[in-house]
Formats: sequence, C-alpha cells, structure tokens
Amino acid sequence: MGKYKINEKKLLKIIKDLISINSINPYLDEKGNGEWEIANYISEFLKEIGLEVNCQKIDEKRTNIIGILKGNGKGKTLMLNGHTDTVGVEGMSIQPFFPKFEKGKIYGRGSADMKGGLSAMLIAADSIANSNLNLKGDVIFAFVVDEEYKSKGTENLVEEYSADAAIVCEPTDLKIGITHKGFVWLKVEVFGKAAHGSCPSEGIDAIVKAGKFLIELEDYETRIIKRRHKLLGSPSVHASKIHGGREISTYPDYCYIEIERRTLPGEEIIVEEEINYLIERVSRRDKNFKAKSEVLFLREALRGEENDLIVNSLEKAYKRVLKRKPEFIGLSFWTDGAILEKSGIPTVVFGPSGKGLHSEVEYVDFKSIVYTTKILIETIIDFCDKY
Repeated sequence: MGKYKINEKKLLKIIKDLISINSINPYLDEKGNGEWEIANYISEFLKEIGLEVNCQKIDEKRTNIIGILKGNGKGKTLMLNGHTDTVGVEGMSIQPFFPKFEKGKIYGRGSADMKGGLSAMLIAADSIANSNLNLKGDVIFAFVVDEEYKSKGTENLVEEYSADAAIVCEPTDLKIGITHKGFVWLKVEVFGKAAHGSCPSEGIDAIVKAGKFLIELEDYETRIIKRRHKLLGSPSVHASKIHGGREISTYPDYCYIEIERRTLPGEEIIVEEEINYLIERVSRRDKNFKAKSEVLFLREALRGEENDLIVNSLEKAYKRVLKRKPEFIGLSFWTDGAILEKSGIPTVVFGPSGKGLHSEVEYVDFKSIVYTTKILIETIIDFCDKY
C-alpha cells in the first residue's frame, strides 16, 4: 500500500467554509436555508478530486450528495455517512456563520454537529484520491439531509445504496459508539366536558384529569430507570408539551400532552402498550377520566456488535494513529446509524470532539478533526482490503 498525507491547512479551510454556509433545516426553522448550498459545495469538491458524484434530490432545497471512490472490485464496500443540516441559531451568543478559530477550537453553528465530521470525510476522500493507495473495495461518502428532523436523507439513501459496513461521523469525542438509544414520540389526549365556570356539576376539567395521568407518568419513570444497559444506562421519559383549555371562565373539555420516551434497544415495541397501561390505571380509579394515546413518531435504537468487522478495523486504525486503545461507548443521542443498521449495514458512530451541540456556544476541537481524518483513512485501508 502507498502512503497518504493530511493537508491540515486545507482541512481548516473546509471546516470554516462549511460553517459559513447556512444549512439550517427548514422544517425546524422557517428561516432555514436548507441544504442546497452546502450540497453544491460538497459536490464540487468531490468532483474536483475525481470521485464519481451522484445526487439524490429530496425536495427543492434538499439534496443528498454521494461520492464514490472506486476500488478494484475485490474488497468490501465501506460507507461514511454525515448529515449536512443544522438546527437553528436563535439565542446563540456567537456569530453562527462566521467561524472563529481560537486556542485550537473552531466556533460556529454546526461546527461540532456535524461539520467537523463532514470535513474529516472530505479530507479523507481527498487524501486517498491524491495518494497512490490502491483500494480493493469501494468507499461511499454519503452527505445526507434532514437528520435533525426526520432523516429523510438517509431513508432515501438506503433505498439506492448499500455497503458492507458504515461509519456515521457524528461527534463522539474520539470514542467508538457501538450503540445508541432510540426514541418514541407520543401524544396523549384527555377528554373532559365543557361547562360555564359557575356550573361545576356540569363540567369535567380535562386539564385536572391530565394531571392525574402525569402523576402516573412520573411513577412510570421511577420504574423504567431500573432497567439497565451496560453502555447506555437507563431509558427515560418526559412530558415535553401540554396544551388545553379555552377561556378562563370555562371548564376545559380537552387537553393533550406530548411525551418523549428514550428507549434501549428493543424497547420501541412496548412503549405504546406501557403508556396505555398508565391510562387504564387512572381510568380504574376515576370513572370520569377518558384518554387515548397515539404514537407520533419513533426511531429504533442502534443495537451494534462489538465484534463486527467494522469495529475491529476502526479499533486497529485507532491504535495505529493514537497509540492507545479506544474507549467503546453507548450514545444517549440518536443518529442515522440506526437506519443504516436496519437496512442491513453494520454501523458504528465515530467522530471528533466538540461542545455546545444545539446550544448558544458551539465549537469543535480542530486537532480531533485531524485525528478523525487519519483514523478514517486507516479504517478505509484496512476494511476495504477485506474480502
């Protein structure tokens, strides 16, 4: 095998360029620019270094960019996956689209989540394409939209592309994410009876009844946190939103609660049943309590396996670059890795260090992007030569 070089100056320019592009998810913020501009930037970069570039149009402002680095057809195919959208910038105390490089950190919206990972993917592609490395297997560099909302990008990606394994380059603080939690969003509707405030015998207060359910929900949380996963810890549940009532002088006839339940692998299928059981418990004690639940959206957890080939290749690469053993972790947040895994692609999560994801001050550590890039390249070399 030949050697490769990391152009750190070029890497720094790319991460700054990417941060400078407004790629706010338009479904999260109506002022969001969408991912079309960052998609154009990435597409041009990949074309310039000689990769085959394909576009998957999701809608008018949203396009997946897929760059393919061809091997000789005798090895395994590896996919690197990263999302190009960010959350909004309201409330940020730094300039979100004017990246600042200070004391080894790069500040700006999306710097950690996840333009640091995207820049590592791009320089990994560049370094291999401009070396004399002769890969046996293909590398698919997938830059996808909409991860911050409903992951339409990766859902469309797996309809056309597959691989023998994948790495999602989300920020993991240079630790190897074997597994992560899933989530279920639910809506619980509570029904009362409207009446004038002066006629208490005629009204049923839906908001007060909802309070009884919330007490049950709190008790439910104390039970589920006793469940444990060796890397993920305990599941969780919280009431995210509550709304109900009309005028202050009217008994409310309707109230709804929106709930998020963070799940351990395999729990997704039992969540609605558990919430319905809470409703039944309240109903048995109060004949005037009427409610129903509905699952609004769910995403499965990433199950992962420590002995997968991709984990072994990533571990070897990590040791080669950093001269120490990696730490294997479970992630509390969700990633597109679960969609890749469900489509039949063994997947791990690995990326740079950063802080302030979705918050008022966000940054990524530049040196960790350099390390991420080197480890990705070494992983590609090892994995794609397997057969």
